[in-house]
Amino acid sequence: MNPYQSLLNAVLEMEKDFEKFYDKSNAAAGTRVRKGLQNLKAKAQELRLDVQSKKTA
Repeated sequence: MNPYQSLLNAVLEMEKDFEKFYDKSNAAAGTRVRKGLQNLKAKAQELRLDVQSKKTA
C-alpha cells in the first residue's frame, strides 16, 4: 500500500467515531478519536521524514 493510501485509510477509519462523538456526544468515541489522531500524527511524521530523506538523497 502506498503511503498516501495508508494515511487516507487512517483518516477514514475514524469517521464513525467522529460522528458518534460530535453528533451523539459519545465520550468513549471521543477517546477513540483522540487515539486515532495521535496515530495519525505519528504516521504523518514518518511520512514527513521519508519525504525529506528522499528529497535530499
